[in-house]
Amino acid sequence: MTQVIVVGAGNWGKNLVRNFDELAALAGVAEVNPELRGKISTAYPEVPIYQDYQTVLESEVQAVVLATPAPTHFHLALAALEAGKDVFVEKPMTLRTAEARHLADYAAAHSRILMVGHLLLYQPAIAWMREYLASGKAGKVLHVATVRLKLGKVRREENVWWSFAPHDVSVVLDLLGNPQIQQVQAQGQAILQPGIEDNVHVDLEFVGGQTAHLHCSWYWPQLQRSTVVIGSEQMLVYDEVSQTVTVYQKGVDEQLNNRDQGSWCPEVATSTPLKIECEHFLDCLKTRESPRSDGWNGVAVVEILEKAQELLDG
Repeated sequence: MTQVIVVGAGNWGKNLVRNFDELAALAGVAEVNPELRGKISTAYPEVPIYQDYQTVLESEVQAVVLATPAPTHFHLALAALEAGKDVFVEKPMTLRTAEARHLADYAAAHSRILMVGHLLLYQPAIAWMREYLASGKAGKVLHVATVRLKLGKVRREENVWWSFAPHDVSVVLDLLGNPQIQQVQAQGQAILQPGIEDNVHVDLEFVGGQTAHLHCSWYWPQLQRSTVVIGSEQMLVYDEVSQTVTVYQKGVDEQLNNRDQGSWCPEVATSTPLKIECEHFLDCLKTRESPRSDGWNGVAVVEILEKAQELLDG
């Protein structure tokens, strides 16, 4: 079994540690926080624990999984690639498009596996929608709209756009067929802390005319997480809270008359997306095939995140 070392065992990293351990692929955990090291050592007494990243790089383990703060991603990922290792890096891949592109270029040039933790691409409901749209039954995909809203954990080091939007940008690109971005418009409000947006709206236009709208907020009274796809023949709605997909057989005809032939809900698997994502990484390590959320997917997402941030900054 191919094995990995998880670097970072904090809020999200501990979930990666658990999943790779359950998949019998956990070769070690690296963590600088002594309290977290103690917790991991207690929970996984047979697993080697590292506090020095250089030791990880010098180990014989094939791959590292980075669940560290986003500002560290570029340098840690590059060091691992240069050490001859394959890399899984959590979202956002980097904070700069140029850095993301450098990682993707390096991985491609040296035949390394580079995968980004765009978790929703491994959500069974999103996978179902992707396949359904590819069948052509919904017609041409014209527009995707996402909302990710809740009274969430407000951060001082990043805004809601960088915290929430990587999920939805990756889904938008996936469901639209990974088109090239043409134009970005963005507006946001910093309600709680000056300079750190709590509520953000972003509109995207792609080469070929497809469009998208994203709304994210961590200062919102209701929990809302959904993806709406507007096709020329049908419309799809994924409610992430209830884990349901609804297909609406409705639209507007050439005479601008509404048509409505009802709706239906497909049965969608309820498998845990994180386990699927971890399994996919392990499979790619063995087959050397490019991951669904590869480095270039990470580049495309970071490019949109960065362009929108530039507009928010004015």
